[in-house]
Amino acid sequence: MSQASSSSRQKVRDHRQRLREQGLRPIQIWVPDTRTASFAAIAAAQARAVAASPFAADDQAFVDSLAAPLPG
Repeated sequence: MSQASSSSRQKVRDHRQRLREQGLRPIQIWVPDTRTASFAAIAAAQARAVAASPFAADDQAFVDSLAAPLPG
């Protein structure tokens, strides 16, 4: 192992230790890869299904209410 690699690893360990001392802990999450064609196809199909729903107007009003700026 090179000196630079060892030094970098120690910096990462030290950084993580400082975060743990602040009461934090690392987590790992897996999310869909939005860059893939399959994601785009699934998202488009879901959007069409929502748009065709008899509740589409109510659903959109709900989403719009969440995006609206808060008063004051």
